[in-house]
Amino acid sequence: MLIPAIYKTLNELSGLLSQLSNDDYCAPCRDLSNATIGEHTRHIIEMFQCLLNQYDTDVINYDKRKRDDLIQTNTAFANNSIDAILAHIDKPNKKLQLQQIVDGEELLIESNYQRELLYNLEHCIHHQALIKVAILQLNTIEIDDNFGVARSTIEYRKQCAQ
Repeated sequence: MLIPAIYKTLNELSGLLSQLSNDDYCAPCRDLSNATIGEHTRHIIEMFQCLLNQYDTDVINYDKRKRDDLIQTNTAFANNSIDAILAHIDKPNKKLQLQQIVDGEELLIESNYQRELLYNLEHCIHHQALIKVAILQLNTIEIDDNFGVARSTIEYRKQCAQ
């Protein structure tokens, strides 16, 4: 269930990127402290890339992102990056350690691949909600009402509508 949800969410993002010009993708959004759709997209992609690229080491450190300008400035390159993630995301669950430096001190926290996939999915949806703010200001792009909305919220809304 988790892998199909990731496919669905990243494919929604990919579909949105296919509608954007690179100029719109790179345009600062005042309501997002002048961040761009591209910057939020890069952040989503690089978090998944960290998990996949560090999977074999058993230690995941999301601070070790590449911060690739091409992902945040070129929609075609971003979509190719999403395709690469989707091609490699279905891996066996295994124990991992999450590494982070907090106030100069290294933390190692036990985790696993499934837990980190879930984290990345929720993180992706959160950033898609921010992307939606910028998209709605463009007034030229169609976006699904549920884009950037947590699955639990979608289910809750369905229950309330009945």
